[in-house]
Amino acid sequence: MARLIGNDEHISAAANNADSFRVLRGRVSVLKKAPDVRLMPYLELAGFGSVALIWSSDLRFDILSALVERWRPETHTFHFPCGECTVTLEDVALQLGLPIDGSLVTGVSAFTDPAALYYQLLGDSSEDVNASECELMCAARAYIMHMIGVVLMPDANGDSVHLMYLPLLADLSTARSYSWGFAVLAMLYRELCRATKSKVHDIGGCLILLQSWALYRLPFLASVSHQPWTVRPGIGKSYDVSIYRMMIEQHAREGFIWMPYRRPEITNVVPSSSYLESHIWCTNVPIINFNVVEWYHRDRVLRQFGCIQPIPDPPCQLGEVHGMSKRGKFQLDWGIKHRKFVALWNHRSRRIPQMVVATDLQPSLEYIRWYYSCGKPYLLGGQWTIIPPHVQQLGGSDAAGLMDPDPMAMYAPQPAELE
Repeated sequence: MARLIGNDEHISAAANNADSFRVLRGRVSVLKKAPDVRLMPYLELAGFGSVALIWSSDLRFDILSALVERWRPETHTFHFPCGECTVTLEDVALQLGLPIDGSLVTGVSAFTDPAALYYQLLGDSSEDVNASECELMCAARAYIMHMIGVVLMPDANGDSVHLMYLPLLADLSTARSYSWGFAVLAMLYRELCRATKSKVHDIGGCLILLQSWALYRLPFLASVSHQPWTVRPGIGKSYDVSIYRMMIEQHAREGFIWMPYRRPEITNVVPSSSYLESHIWCTNVPIINFNVVEWYHRDRVLRQFGCIQPIPDPPCQLGEVHGMSKRGKFQLDWGIKHRKFVALWNHRSRRIPQMVVATDLQPSLEYIRWYYSCGKPYLLGGQWTIIPPHVQQLGGSDAAGLMDPDPMAMYAPQPAELE
């Protein structure tokens, strides 16, 4: 069977030495205060009202760095002992409340007269209590651009936002018709892929989403409070990368939560409107954000949607567009440049994998044999693991254990199941 993963300069190679680890850096920029109440109707109109309520965060770069060690650019999934898993459109919709199914976020990324565009759509900053509707709409566009630059799609520096998004906000009444959720996920995938290179020391993308995804699905990493569109989530004590690495190694097989949003404390606070586009969450298409093209392999993580996971098809290869930069592409229309991927994306409603609802989410032995031979379920093969006391109870009574055990022994049916 062909290997899923390559032998490139992936940061996971350093994990063979349990004492060696890299802590990624990122610009921790947050929405420091809630928007002016006069802007909220316009933010809601444009589809960004829920994001505007997420104005603080407690990012733990040790957790994020441990996650990046598990990310595989070949599949756009994390490789954990339990199988492949990833951040999906469901996570984007339920945690950020962004529009999912709509027009692509693409077009021209450079302009002959950016100053004119700036003043036309953003105008002068005004805090006048008697501001006109036009001035309030300019302020709303500026606030959305700020959210894009510091929360949703920041680069690794996190100190600027690209002007290319602004024309899509020209008419706030049609801004929500764009697939902003796809765009956010594409940028996060791009940054995760880039950060797997051992020489990279920073990361961008929607890190609030990434960390929240991990804490809901890997609860042994920290504790999370469940609040509507959480503003100040506290996640408890922090450890270094090597400890988080070993916690995942020890507990992810049994402790990974495949469907966290089915719990009552979650369903009670998520608005029903967040499920309106759920029909598209399981599509299998390229996801696009101007120059960024990544692949959304939902056929590889069907257990996250409560379905049986068969052995998936080989991952789609993006070729030269994977990692393509905007640099030197003056006035290039990315929708035309990536037209073959746009054509696939336009058929997203038809590209839903066959799905069979699972009675339980345990993998089949066939899948486990394939995954353990082709993937990378463990990073610390054959090493002893010491786990902090507060998480020992989640994985059993032993604080230490040998890694890389026999998958057949782990997932073999118990005697009672054979009767």
